Amino acid sequence: MSVRNKISRRRFLATSAMASVPLAAPGILKAQAADTIKVGMPTILSGVVSILGESSVAGAKLVFDEFNAQGGLDGREIELITRDSRAKPEEAAKTVRDLVNGEGCNIIIDAEASSGSFAVQEVIRGLGALCLHTVSEATPLSADPKLHVPTAFRSARQGIHDAIGGGAYAAEIAKEKGLKRWVTCSPDYAYGRTTTAEFMEYAQYFNGDIEVIGEAWPKLFQPDFTEVITRILQWKPDALYSALWGGDLVSFIDQANLYALFGQMETFSVNLGDYPVLKAVEQLPEGLRSGNRYNKSVPNTPENNAFYDAYVANSGSLPTNWSWENATGATFIVEALKEVGTDDPNQLAEAIKGRTIQSPFGVDGTLTMRAEDNTLVGYAVGYGVTTPQEPFITDFHTSSWDQILELEAEWKKRQGFA
Repeated sequence: MSVRNKISRRRFLATSAMASVPLAAPGILKAQAADTIKVGMPTILSGVVSILGESSVAGAKLVFDEFNAQGGLDGREIELITRDSRAKPEEAAKTVRDLVNGEGCNIIIDAEASSGSFAVQEVIRGLGALCLHTVSEATPLSADPKLHVPTAFRSARQGIHDAIGGGAYAAEIAKEKGLKRWVTCSPDYAYGRTTTAEFMEYAQYFNGDIEVIGEAWPKLFQPDFTEVITRILQWKPDALYSALWGGDLVSFIDQANLYALFGQMETFSVNLGDYPVLKAVEQLPEGLRSGNRYNKSVPNTPENNAFYDAYVANSGSLPTNWSWENATGATFIVEALKEVGTDDPNQLAEAIKGRTIQSPFGVDGTLTMRAEDNTLVGYAVGYGVTTPQEPFITDFHTSSWDQILELEAEWKKRQGFA
């Protein structure tokens, strides 16, 4: 049974703004009329991970520019209003209040890291605006029913999905190569800890010989990883798993290369497979196991290649995982606006709940916003192997959504989430 048939939903959208992704007009989104549809976006636009915000804005902008070029909603264009949270959860929460109460935004694209998204979720609970979480991958944000907000949705990947797919892949490699002793190195905050625990749980589920002998928890945006690298080498593991991301991951790899770390253990890095990260590493080691983030060949379709070309043409940069997640969130917003004809948050939420859109990022050409928990399903999940030159990641193994959904349901019951 395909994921498309297995997932319960109320409607199937035959067409989508992201189906062919034609080139959009350049320029910053500005109000073209007094009566615009205001979409607020708190994100990180400064500091060491400003690429998160920049690629998030570019991904959403690609979709909104196309919507505006086609006439908007009966002449009403989308005005994207961005604010820099500076990676501070309290600033993200304050910014959302200002965007809704001060700017009149009925729609929020929460392009915050997980540390900020939990704060944003609670603000949305009180304000009642429509919210698309487009970056946070911490599983509880949408899986825990105690955190549920009817007008809040996740168009980002979810950690448990990557953990099940990645864990199954890692278990097979471990069996082939006899990788029994594992260590982890992930950022010390909600996303890093939950994602790492979930990955190792499923690696051990599929391969009972795996043992975790050490855990390292560097602080988010930590500049020096020498102590962490030294500790990992002292443990003498067979394999390393890491949920480091962005500039932290680049720094870790560059510094670990000085100690020849990657020649001494098999490495699984869920967040390595983003073009800017791969290009930023001074000497990308060959043979690292990388989760797919965004790659124009995964899925290898004309639609995905068209998105890549349009994104590069419009932004002048390479797409990231955050790019497609925000483009997806923007597409759900656009298609809901077309259906209900208003930016009323409750009506938009009802239109998004359970909705399926055509998308270049879905394994079967579609993505679904699952009605039971407002979570995105059906996107490409898998792992590949690094190579120092383009395409940087090869030999992709795409995970089965039938397996992911079955094991996720069991996991939710164990957590008391279902």
